[in-house]
Amino acid sequence: MNELEQARAEINEVDLEMAKLFERRMKACETIAAYKKENALSIRDKVREQDWIVNSQGRIQSPEIESYYVPFLQNVVDLSCQYQARLLTERRVAYSGVEGAFAHMAAKRMFPEAVYIPQPDFVSAYKSVERGENDCVVLPLENSYEGEVSTVMDLFFSGNLFVNQTTELPIKHALLAAQGANVDEIKTVVSHPQALGQCRSYIESHGFQTQTYSNTAAAAKYVRELGSPSVAAIASEETANLFGLKILASGINDASNNTTRFAALSRVQNIPNSSKVREDENFILVFTVQNRAGALAQTLNIIGAHGYNMRNLRSRPMKDLQWSYFFYVEAEGNIHNNNGKEMLRQLSAICARLKLVGTYYSGGK
Repeated sequence: MNELEQARAEINEVDLEMAKLFERRMKACETIAAYKKENALSIRDKVREQDWIVNSQGRIQSPEIESYYVPFLQNVVDLSCQYQARLLTERRVAYSGVEGAFAHMAAKRMFPEAVYIPQPDFVSAYKSVERGENDCVVLPLENSYEGEVSTVMDLFFSGNLFVNQTTELPIKHALLAAQGANVDEIKTVVSHPQALGQCRSYIESHGFQTQTYSNTAAAAKYVRELGSPSVAAIASEETANLFGLKILASGINDASNNTTRFAALSRVQNIPNSSKVREDENFILVFTVQNRAGALAQTLNIIGAHGYNMRNLRSRPMKDLQWSYFFYVEAEGNIHNNNGKEMLRQLSAICARLKLVGTYYSGGK
């Protein structure tokens, strides 16, 4: 056997081992896919993928070969994600609205491989997951212009689901009407209350009457079915294409940087690896405090004393107890390490009720 034949024989041996290892690796991806389905996680995590590639390429001793190893690693990641996507094609993701709603867009961004299940409102979408009818639900948390979505925050306090990831969706509203209509004919605009608020200046400048609807896409569908040249919807341009409506005006938001943050929730709480520190790790708490002076300040001091930076603090009235409130906190950091567990222990001693709503990585775009 000459040198060429020896080299080819060695490659065949390596390929045989690689085939076995590749199959073993893809089998492990099946477990990962099941975990992501249960925990409402996206298939791709760009930060973790990049960390893995950087750590893995350091195992190659030859600089000449390392430059070829990096694209090989990237290809392995891509194939793994493709296999997971095939396994998750039946993941059922609930959202409030109809096809074309901003929540539908957010759901497609987080779960591009899923089956999307429309629900009539936030509560119905949330409870469909609690009952096990759907695997996860995508709901809006807050808008950069109009603030928090109160109904969703109330569900965080009263419900049993966990936030496992978030994403930010730029919101660009348009004025949509039946074919043949023009702006001068419009008397009434229909949309979700937050969308109406986000376009308040435009609406007032044209003297439009407003009518609230469950969501923007449903409003567009209503306008199409109504067929009146005097009624328009405020929704996305994508919705206009979906329902065959005419775009009378684009970008009618009062703020050009209008963004809504959406969360994905499931019945299982995702617990990130506490041994790996990521700067974009966050958590959400809801709690009530005892009715005594300084109780809220004491709670916040405990959170700060453990080094967690609070990004968000809000209060909401409790539906079943008049003039009583619960508090909503989002903070940066890992709450599943020893420091976080000790903080929760101290909070439990002074909070009348304390609930960890979920942990997630920020920065989803």
